[in-house]
Amino acid sequence: MDRFPCETATMAVPGAQLSGRIALVTGSTRGIGFGIAKALYAAGCDVMLSGRGEEGEQVAEHLARSGERGRVGYAAADLREHDAATALLAACSAQLGEPDILVNNAGVQHVAPVACFPDERWDEIIALNLSAAFRLSRSVLHGMRRRGWGRIVNIASVHGLVASEGKCAYVAAKHGLLGLTKTVALEVAGDGITCNAICPGWVRTELVERQIERIAAERGVPIEDAASELLRAKQPMRRFSTPEGIGDLVAFLCGEKAATMTGSAITMDGGWVSI
Repeated sequence: MDRFPCETATMAVPGAQLSGRIALVTGSTRGIGFGIAKALYAAGCDVMLSGRGEEGEQVAEHLARSGERGRVGYAAADLREHDAATALLAACSAQLGEPDILVNNAGVQHVAPVACFPDERWDEIIALNLSAAFRLSRSVLHGMRRRGWGRIVNIASVHGLVASEGKCAYVAAKHGLLGLTKTVALEVAGDGITCNAICPGWVRTELVERQIERIAAERGVPIEDAASELLRAKQPMRRFSTPEGIGDLVAFLCGEKAATMTGSAITMDGGWVSI
């Protein structure tokens, strides 16, 4: 006899609650965004991918072939532009339908001291990491309220809670994203909609890989030594989080077991903010 029949039965259908839901994930052709898209697709969602690269359609086809449950769409979107959010939502509606789930993941980084931080990079980071999330959230709320159900998950960063030198625009944008998360959560608390943020520490994505390469070049050390140095500088736990782990957390936040979680900033940071 199974010693834990209840636990086994519960774990057998973790994604059944999301079957038929439509999820829009920005910046989802690689890295964290693709990990999130895979998790939501595995949980039964139809998934709309977006990105700026030419490989988006191939990524969408690859994801669609990985399972039999749902549909996968794709639209190129430069979310730094004011009208890009409207165009992306129109593409999602045309291909799959109005999104029940929005994951604001698209982001960009630039490292430089405040005294010489370029105006154009500041504007780009704020536009993509913060303003795009605001525009998309504002737009999807109308349909979510009409249907009485919705989930918004903002991929913030540990830098939404603490600062690091050389990252003024990124830190400002991620702090702002947490403020946006809390405000939206309050405004839709009675509408069947939740809004939460995830704050990852180091995830070995293309963006972080560039930082590792810069450390390796500056120190004249191998890449893996530079990666270890990066972890040691901030995280008590000396390991990277994974896009798949973040994806699974997003899927949980979108399920009914997290229906009363809203306005939260959830860390997956190897103990970074505990120091």
